Amino acid sequence: MAELQSVMGKDKVAVVTGAASGIGLAAARIFADHGMCVVLVDNDRDKLAEAEKQVAAHSADPASDIVSIETDVSDLVAVEALERTVMERFGRVHLLMNNAGIQPGSSLFGPRANWDRVLGVNLIGVINGTRVFGPGMIAHGEPAMIINTGSKQGLTTPPGDPAYNVAKTGVKAFTEALEHELRTTAGCQVRAHLLIPGFVFTPLAARGRTEKPDAAWTPEQTADFMMKSLAKGDFYILCPDNDVDRATDEKRVAWAAGDIIENRPPLSRWHPDYAEKFKQHLES
Repeated sequence: MAELQSVMGKDKVAVVTGAASGIGLAAARIFADHGMCVVLVDNDRDKLAEAEKQVAAHSADPASDIVSIETDVSDLVAVEALERTVMERFGRVHLLMNNAGIQPGSSLFGPRANWDRVLGVNLIGVINGTRVFGPGMIAHGEPAMIINTGSKQGLTTPPGDPAYNVAKTGVKAFTEALEHELRTTAGCQVRAHLLIPGFVFTPLAARGRTEKPDAAWTPEQTADFMMKSLAKGDFYILCPDNDVDRATDEKRVAWAAGDIIENRPPLSRWHPDYAEKFKQHLES
């Protein structure tokens, strides 16, 4: 198994998508703190340039070890070009964090463009990154890991943003399949992990707010929790926040699975006929 300490350190290479802000940027700073070469990937050129400066301040040798590359992860050709550039610069990748995500909002019969963009970035972007970088990470034979950023909305699928839920549910299923594939491949030193953030105050979740809500974690808290979970070898990195602890998350996930087992209406947690029963479930 790829232990965290064998993946990180001097001359190890990390590629982080969605690295211009939020969790991706916080993680990139940590990787640089550990001496890694870091490739920051995003489609916002201006924010990416500023992020590169921030991450460079955490690197002992930023001129050689820190680089940013503007890329739309939903575009397979662009991701393939990204991989070629990274290989030419660094030769191999030890940590891939498929973190890019957007949330413009969606409704079942709303604009198709929102669906296309959310699925393209949040799901296809993860698939593109994994399928393009993964074979090389397996082939070089050194310990490596792929971290895909999911969401609790991919576990409990609350009403309100179906495109986002579909994408993040897909990321969960894809990453589970990926880990099975990796662990059953002879000689493979690559492992997969699913990051499941809680309420995090990022540009994605800010929705016009300028001050962090008390209930939210910062991106730095989330990235720190991720690192501790990776050190333990966790596949499912289920993050709490200042409002919801792990025990509550476990009960919510169990209730969602119970809809199938007990043949309740879908999303019964939000069904008026089950409101009291769900409340009792949380309090039990």
